[in-house]
Amino acid sequence: GAFLSMEIITSRQNKAIAEMKKLGAKAAFRREKGEYLCDGIKLLKEALLWKAEISLILAGEDTVLPPEAEGVRTLRCTRDILEYVSPVQTTDGIIFSVKMKTQIKDAPGRTLVLDSLQDPGNVGTILRTANALGMDTVILTGDICDIYNPKTVRAAMGALFRQRFLLMSYDELVAFSEETGLTLIAAALSPEAKDLREVSLEGKAVVIGNEGKGVSEKMLSLCRGELIIPMNSACESLNAAIAAAIIMWEAMK
Repeated sequence: GAFLSMEIITSRQNKAIAEMKKLGAKAAFRREKGEYLCDGIKLLKEALLWKAEISLILAGEDTVLPPEAEGVRTLRCTRDILEYVSPVQTTDGIIFSVKMKTQIKDAPGRTLVLDSLQDPGNVGTILRTANALGMDTVILTGDICDIYNPKTVRAAMGALFRQRFLLMSYDELVAFSEETGLTLIAAALSPEAKDLREVSLEGKAVVIGNEGKGVSEKMLSLCRGELIIPMNSACESLNAAIAAAIIMWEAMK
């Protein structure tokens, strides 16, 4: 078929290859192009299933593509080119770029807010868990790590295609919560914080703070209360993704 006559890219200087490499490496370039990089056959199947807008697939010379990928622009390249572009150590022969979704700021439903989280693994894991537990919206604000970083994308395991998330500044979040009647409540370790088991989360969005510093002062001033996950007093705190999972589980009850 058509694949037989396809040329195989062997040069790093190829324009498409150079752009894909840059998409994986530079947040500013991702924003400029409105695209991000994904790696692996599993994510490709998810992207196709959820009708994500795939711009380009890079595939190994003999990598078998899912039939649904027919009609998507595909370039074949040598193993070393794939490894050059890939954000991971070992690639399974597929790298692709996806268009970022437009943000629709209507009623948020069950909402989680992430404030200034810096670890891409945590942010990706929280998105994946939010999607699994049926949260409607995840809002990312403050000095947050790039949601389109390949590490975040990988940890999210396809949730970027399925989960509604919104990127907002603090000011936008204030305006949004006023428009939609969303009450912000912080997960915090303060003496005033109420036990999670005794707080109704109906109509409230819980804010999870930075891994080391917690919820920022600015964000605390926007919140109408604080809650705490009851735990062994000898323990200092929980990993942000685990804390988020416990809170979302409670919110779903």
